[in-house]
Amino acid sequence: MDDLKLALLINAVSPGVGGVLVRGEKGTAKSTIVRALAGLLPPVPAVPGCRFSCDPGDPDPACPDGPHAAGEGRERAARLVELPVGASEDRLTGSLDIERALTEGVKAFEPGLLAAAHRGVLYVDEVNLLHDHLVDLLLDAAAMGESYVEREGVSVRHAARFLLVGTMNPEEGELRPQLLDRFGLTVEVAATRDPAERAEVVRRRLRFEDDPDGFAAAFAADEADLAERIAAARRRLPGVELTDAALRQITAVCASFEVDGLRADLVTARAAIALAAWHGRAAVTADDVRTAARLALPHRRRRDPFDAPGLDRQKLDDVLEEHGEEPEPPDDPGPPDGGPDGPGGPDGGGGGLPDGLGQQDAPVPPQSEPPQSEQPQSEQPMESGQGRSGESEPAPADAAYKPRLFTVPGLGNGAPGRRSKARSPYGRVSGARPGARGVHLAATLRAAAPHQRARGRTGSGLVVLPGDLREAVRDGREGNLVLFVVDASGSMAARKRMRAVKGAVLSLLLDAYQRRDKVGLITFRGRDAELALPPTSSVEAGARRLDALPTGGRTPLSAGLMRAAEVLRVERLRDPARRPLLVVVTDGRATHGPDPSRAAGLLAGVASVVVDCESGPVRLGLAAALGARLGAEVVRLDRLAADALAGVVRDARNVA
Repeated sequence: MDDLKLALLINAVSPGVGGVLVRGEKGTAKSTIVRALAGLLPPVPAVPGCRFSCDPGDPDPACPDGPHAAGEGRERAARLVELPVGASEDRLTGSLDIERALTEGVKAFEPGLLAAAHRGVLYVDEVNLLHDHLVDLLLDAAAMGESYVEREGVSVRHAARFLLVGTMNPEEGELRPQLLDRFGLTVEVAATRDPAERAEVVRRRLRFEDDPDGFAAAFAADEADLAERIAAARRRLPGVELTDAALRQITAVCASFEVDGLRADLVTARAAIALAAWHGRAAVTADDVRTAARLALPHRRRRDPFDAPGLDRQKLDDVLEEHGEEPEPPDDPGPPDGGPDGPGGPDGGGGGLPDGLGQQDAPVPPQSEPPQSEQPQSEQPMESGQGRSGESEPAPADAAYKPRLFTVPGLGNGAPGRRSKARSPYGRVSGARPGARGVHLAATLRAAAPHQRARGRTGSGLVVLPGDLREAVRDGREGNLVLFVVDASGSMAARKRMRAVKGAVLSLLLDAYQRRDKVGLITFRGRDAELALPPTSSVEAGARRLDALPTGGRTPLSAGLMRAAEVLRVERLRDPARRPLLVVVTDGRATHGPDPSRAAGLLAGVASVVVDCESGPVRLGLAAALGARLGAEVVRLDRLAADALAGVVRDARNVA
């Protein structure tokens, strides 16, 4: 956890760094350590009665609760505000106070979570599951330090400067690269593999459960010392010098790693300055630049959604050595202001951190290989590239391309996305209906207006009854469950064809990522079908499974379809609002098991696409026949790309 602690402390010293994104496996105490940060931050002086936490020494002249006269304020503890995954846009940014608008006839603004988090910490657990439009609003406010609300006749601007921290489990899906870039630093965390450390974690957790107050009191002194170090570093921050040599190293590193834009340079510079202040140095050193780059650049190097964040440490050292002289190691200044330097052992305080924290690279946990199923002996003749078992080595995928857009017909009501038409709380307003979720003000007023005399209205406010309330009806897009059923049998094992098939599925996976779908992957070969990837939001996992997909054996098409029917049945119970789209990638051959007609009948009513992989001058049309039984759209593999479809249309026009 050293890198995570250091990244949080850098932001505590200099909130302008831009926050921290914490990536890690489940059960690694990501949320626990983030929630502990708020107690270490210095108290915040605020104007009494101001809902926007204005600084009494420099009040915001545009504060909606202002104007405030400069003067003494009242200190309060720094807040930790949590943004739930299911929060609405109104809850985040604030909105018109409907009650006052209807009863008093005035436009009043009800502040949201951005106002509550001003000058504190805004924490988003599972930020990768947050709806995209909320992430956009959140990160825009974090970048500008202000929140703008223009809606329902309300025009409000207020300060919103906060330390943004997000946690996520990459297994549940990644953030878009442009959103990753808006987080200042990123840290990968994993549970320790040291039995002694794991035992100490368990021991402390049990002690806390037995006596929470006593446990907290045991570490109170260390936390107080750490809080004082943060306050002292904040005081030193304006005096830290960013030398020309250090700035040259920062820009050279960012250019060498080919990050987009200049935000990486700014974040790295701010983080290096904060590190120097934290360690009590008057100027930024190469060690500060190295550590800052190690935290600020990995998530900005992704060129493809399937790329994993990372940084070549050797290349980083080479660039730092090439640009600018390596300064002499600074003398250890000791704990700033004479404070203690940190815990002395596993039973000591856990709140302090040694001065050298973050200077050494944390060990990288080994990456586990994707599970591979047992590979039955092939019953097909061996082809080029096959071994004695008749099984081919996994073929690489062709380059991805933009595929045609496939949608689920009708109007859904699933999670917001970018694929099929749906009733969505975030789309274009197309009407109103009785209800109180997301009140449609104009429609509510129209419903109440004809009854004012009969209700005995005497004042300026409207007399509104619950039956008058109307909610907006919005047309938007939803994300679907895209379930891939891929034929990996011997009839598909020719490397050239399998490369094309993998390239097609990879392209469809990328399309699913961009359209915010859940994806699942079923493969069938030999005598059975395997659920290689249970439905998930992590399309990266699907790409990894696809890359290691072996081929060979007979073609149990019926087993693949039956497995798909079972997966869809279970998913309907788990998430009934998310509509499925079945994508079957096959040449239509069935050389093992029963006739696929019965299995196809189990999928009746499911929106389906059959990607016909049959090749050669003589075509049997088996995939087309399967598509007819499924009621699916049939697309030839070489016509899957969007530009290929455009070419077909152009050719047809030319012939006409």
